[in-house]
Amino acid sequence: MKKTGLLLLLVAASAIAQDTNLASNGTPADASAPQGTSPTSVSFPVERVQTPTYADLYCAGFINKQILPNANYVTGGLQTPNTTKFVTGDIVYLTGSSYTLGGQYTILRELLDQNRYEVFPGQKKALAEAGQPYGEIGRVRVVDTRSKGAIAQIEYSCDPINPGDIAVPFAEKPAVSFHPPLRFDRFVPPTNGKLSGRIVLGKDFDSVLGTGMKVYVNVGSNQGVKIGDYFRAVRSYGADLKDPVDSLSFYASTAEDTQKRPPAIEGNWMTKTKGPNIHVSDLPRRAVGEIVIIGVTPTTATGMIVFSMEDVHAGDGVELDEQAQ
Repeated sequence: MKKTGLLLLLVAASAIAQDTNLASNGTPADASAPQGTSPTSVSFPVERVQTPTYADLYCAGFINKQILPNANYVTGGLQTPNTTKFVTGDIVYLTGSSYTLGGQYTILRELLDQNRYEVFPGQKKALAEAGQPYGEIGRVRVVDTRSKGAIAQIEYSCDPINPGDIAVPFAEKPAVSFHPPLRFDRFVPPTNGKLSGRIVLGKDFDSVLGTGMKVYVNVGSNQGVKIGDYFRAVRSYGADLKDPVDSLSFYASTAEDTQKRPPAIEGNWMTKTKGPNIHVSDLPRRAVGEIVIIGVTPTTATGMIVFSMEDVHAGDGVELDEQAQ
């Protein structure tokens, strides 16, 4: 009887050990970690992706290399001039031509960044090369074409619609497919030939971004990017060294009083020390988040952050996450 109980205990212990060696997605942990890595939750946490909503898809905005036609635009609304901002259900007036009764139109806004500084070195040049940022403000349906221009009702508004906002024909957006939970490699090394780019701007000109927020990257359909692709956002410690705020930490003392040979980190080498000089370029780069592409133009793409381990920054690099495709 004692032998039987001991055998059952050994079987149960073996089953627990096998469960421990499984990744959260049900695959063997050893199989989910590349050679030279340890399958721990520190370097391979499991992604819990956030699914884009209708608002995420239709209010994301984009950057376009070419300036879009602006002959059709909003001139006012039912309560003009007392009201200058219009939302879902309101009546607005459209000027221009080629409007059709019952036709749907997307309302866009040419955007101007009011910030007078660069979020990362070279941002102004990168944005000029990428194109003109546009905000997707809402959707209207034409209800009357008897007057000069058209009368439309707002069916959906992302933000209040203003006179001067552009009207372009509405187009349905394709659904985005999602991968099951996967291991997120925080320290994946760069690979030559992998499709890569950079976050040149955040929606609403935000520079520090998190899960659910939208970003614009400087690669598009000309480079093979398509809706539903996943990109990993990555950052080197050299980028932190160039940041006017984050770099301040590099200039602070890192020594402990009891260290005989305290080190000096790059950026603070003016400090006299007998210890080693630490180069930030020798530190591994880190992956900070996962981005799904929800819109593309020939030269740019709009992405939504669906998983993040820390803040994602404008200026971070992005590279195609092949395991998620």
